[in-house]
Amino acid sequence: MRNFNILLRSALKILSIVVFWVFLPSVVDAQEENPNRPGLGNRGLRGILGGIEFAVADSARQRLVDRLDFDSYKGLIRGLTQFGDREQGTARNAAAVDWIEDQLRSWGYETERLHYQYTPRGSDQFEPREEVFATKVGDGTPEEMYILGAHMDGRGGGEAANDDASGTALVMEIARVLAAPDVKSNRSIRFALWNNEETGLNGSYAYVEQRAPRQGIEDPIGSGRYPEPTWLGMIQHDMMMWDHGNPVTYDQALDADVDIEFQLNSEMARESAALALELLNANRMHASDYPAVMSNAMSNTDSTPFMDFVASVSLRENRRLYETGNTANPHWHQPSDLFVTFSDADFRLGFNAAQTTLGAVTKLASIEIVPSVN
Repeated sequence: MRNFNILLRSALKILSIVVFWVFLPSVVDAQEENPNRPGLGNRGLRGILGGIEFAVADSARQRLVDRLDFDSYKGLIRGLTQFGDREQGTARNAAAVDWIEDQLRSWGYETERLHYQYTPRGSDQFEPREEVFATKVGDGTPEEMYILGAHMDGRGGGEAANDDASGTALVMEIARVLAAPDVKSNRSIRFALWNNEETGLNGSYAYVEQRAPRQGIEDPIGSGRYPEPTWLGMIQHDMMMWDHGNPVTYDQALDADVDIEFQLNSEMARESAALALELLNANRMHASDYPAVMSNAMSNTDSTPFMDFVASVSLRENRRLYETGNTANPHWHQPSDLFVTFSDADFRLGFNAAQTTLGAVTKLASIEIVPSVN
C-alpha cells in the first residue's frame, strides 16, 4: 500500500506539471524581466516557470501601485480589529459592516448591501444576514467587471487580524487608491467584503445565486448602467500575513511568499490559470519585498462559489511544509489572532499581495492615471 501511495502521488504530481505547461504558453508573454526589483532575485518564480522571462514594470502602472500606502493598510487592519473577531450574527459583526461601508463612502463610493438568509447550526430558523460591496464603474466598458473580494467575518475569540482583516484591509486599500478622481478604469471593479465565510461561504454563495443571472443586463435599458456587469475574473484574498519561520518546500522562498491559487478541477481551470499567471507576473513586476508562487489547489474560500462560472483565484499566505492548525498557522481561529501578534514583516507580506493584485488589475481593467486639465 505504501508503494502504491508513493506511485499515486508521483503520478498526480506529473499530471499537474503537464497540465500547468499546457496552460502556460497561451497566457505568459515572454518579455524581459526587471532584475533590479528588490527582494525577489531569481528564487521561487524562476524555478517554477523554468526560465520564462517576465515583463518590465510599466511605469504608468507602477505609479498607481506606488499610491498604495503601508501605514494606511495597517490602519485599516487596526480599524477592523476594534470589532473583535467579527463573528457573524453578533453586534460586533454588524458594527464592522457599518464601519466598512462608512469607509467606502468616505472615499466617494456608492455602496450596496446584499441581503440573504442564514440558518445557524442547531437551529431550524432563518436569520437575516448582509454584506456590503462597492464598485468603481468603468468609463469605457462598464458592462465588464473584475471582482476583488475578502471576508470580513472571523471567529476564535481574538480580533481575526489575519483571518481575515488582512485580506479585507487589502481590498479596501486598493479601493481607496482607485477612488482618486484622476484614476480612470476602462472596466468596472467591484470591492466585495463577504460575510459568513466562516460558516460555509454563505455570503459569497448568496451573491452568486442572486447576482449571476443579472450579469451584463443594462437596467434601465438605455441608461448605460449595469447593476451586475459581466464577470471577467474573481480575485479573493484570505489570510495574508503569517508566513514566517517554518520549513519550506523546494519552490518556496526562505522568508515568505504569496500563494496564488486556482482550482485545477474547476470548470474554468484554464481561464483561472491564465488569471493566476497575470498575478504572478504582476508580483514579479510590482511587489517590493516578497515573491509569489502559484498552485493548482485552491483553498476553500470565497472564490470557490465562482470557480465554475468565471476565472477565479485566491491570494493568501503560502502554506509551509510544517504548520499547525490544519495546515494553517498557530493563530488560526485562536484568541492569539490579534493585531499586536504580528510584526511589520507580516503586515508587509499582505501589503505585497496588495501590490500584486493592483498591478494585475491595472493591466486587466485598463486603469490609468489621467492628468488633470487646468
